[in-house]
Amino acid sequence: MAEQATVARTPGAKRAGPGEYLFDLARVNHIKGGPDYSSVEGGVVEGDRMIVALMRMPAGTGAVAHSHPNEQWIYILEGNFRAKIGDAELVARPGSVVYVPANMIHSAEATADADVVFFTVKDATHGLHGTIAA
Repeated sequence: MAEQATVARTPGAKRAGPGEYLFDLARVNHIKGGPDYSSVEGGVVEGDRMIVALMRMPAGTGAVAHSHPNEQWIYILEGNFRAKIGDAELVARPGSVVYVPANMIHSAEATADADVVFFTVKDATHGLHGTIAA
């Protein structure tokens, strides 16, 4: 059996350790979702193959165009989330799920009327953070 890593790929994220099965995302370390390109912040937990996070994007703020080598799912819990994924533009409302393919340039913003709260999942082949698009 392979030895489980003890350090998260994403700086500041909580790494799930042996025997840890329950996490309060409101209480784990809150980190920036993209320190160089995004206003998003929240609790992040990494396992061997998946990263999960509960994030808040303040009203009227967002993330500039960026990409990451891992795919991502974003489930909107509160607010209206405007996104551009490749050439597609969309508005996701509570109950919507957004898919971002690996290496796809995308950006997002919370509308001015309210914060956006979302649960997100990425594969853990890389950390949570991406790279600003050229």
